[in-house]
Amino acid sequence: MDQQKKNKQFIIEYITAMSGQVKTRELLEKYNDDEGLIGNILFKENIFPRYEATILEIVAEGDRVVVLAKFKGIHKGEWLGIAPTHKEVTYTFAVGYEVRNNKIAHSWLVADNLSLVDQLKGVLQKP
Repeated sequence: MDQQKKNKQFIIEYITAMSGQVKTRELLEKYNDDEGLIGNILFKENIFPRYEATILEIVAEGDRVVVLAKFKGIHKGEWLGIAPTHKEVTYTFAVGYEVRNNKIAHSWLVADNLSLVDQLKGVLQKP
């Protein structure tokens, strides 16, 4: 198997291992050297415990893997001043990973936070 396929398979394994599970620092460090990503996941885990991530699309090029995914979780912690609503929310996000030595070395993330705020507070006008 070439390195691109290995990196892609590694990210699929990583996302599958995290989805719907308690995300601890120990579990994250098994796959991840990116402290920013670890911090972001632990932060989200406090707000949406055991949230799920489902891969919609995945591509790999060299040491980079990019994923389009769906987030699903229940709002149980304060976020942006919004008290827990206990609503189930879903939104899409894209994340890019740089994989080195079978670990995530660097990442970037773009998420549809407007959709998330709308689901929690109903801020968008509906036609």
